[in-house]
Amino acid sequence: MGDALEKCLNSLELQTLDLFDVVVVDNSGAGRARAFGGRARVIVNQHNAGFAGAVNQGIRNSRAVYVATLNDDAIADRRWLETLVASAESHPQGGMFASEVRLMGTLLLDSAGMLIAADGSSKQRGHERPAADFTEAPDALFPSGSAALYRRSMLDHIGLFDESFFLYCEDTDLGLRARWAGWECYYVPGAVVEHFYSHSAGRATPLKAYYVERNRLYTVLKNFPAQLLWRVPFASAWRYFWHLIAMVADHGKGAEFRRSGNSAALIPVLVLRAYAATLGRLPYLLAERRRIR
Repeated sequence: MGDALEKCLNSLELQTLDLFDVVVVDNSGAGRARAFGGRARVIVNQHNAGFAGAVNQGIRNSRAVYVATLNDDAIADRRWLETLVASAESHPQGGMFASEVRLMGTLLLDSAGMLIAADGSSKQRGHERPAADFTEAPDALFPSGSAALYRRSMLDHIGLFDESFFLYCEDTDLGLRARWAGWECYYVPGAVVEHFYSHSAGRATPLKAYYVERNRLYTVLKNFPAQLLWRVPFASAWRYFWHLIAMVADHGKGAEFRRSGNSAALIPVLVLRAYAATLGRLPYLLAERRRIR
């Protein structure tokens, strides 16, 4: 928060589209976002409600036809909202619209929408590739929640973000639920946002490692078709193997995790915790699966 939020809100003040509300949800418990009132309505939580819980609060506190999500560590181009809404108006079958999210200060993409791997891991389409490579790539599986536009009628249809995810992959779950319900997703080149990658929870921390692994399992159990479930354990084992190889070779996420001062022995502990937590939530996840299907 602080300087990052101030820059984010300043970018919204400069939007060419004028008719929109700004809702800031402060998860810090300290009320620091009150200093950035102005145009924004500020909701201060006494505890950290997680990304999904905070975004849902913002959605419930607005009656807008479209709902845009924007991380506090992102800066929107002045035509960001105008470009997203124009695409939504042109594509009534679309419920989700992905921004051209760039890595801060570069012409490289953070994401041009999202994809999903065989083990349930969500992948940023075009990550670290030139944004110019994706000017003619209109279809995406679902958007990154760091900077997206959602049609309210779609959210009324499928429900909001799943708050049990708390942090990470909740946009994956929402996107897949929307796809199962027949809604399309469009990538909108020109709807530019610059983003500090993994600024909030860090690039390779125990917190991120645990939630990404646990929520990958949540996503699979809730959303994957039955004919693909058998592949997930094999794809997961393959990913673990290559993470181990990369760590030994001192590159990739595993090496980054160790360079951040964490022990490599902590990784299997976090993975086991993630599986145990998923097992504990199995009745809920299977009930949600039946509802979605």
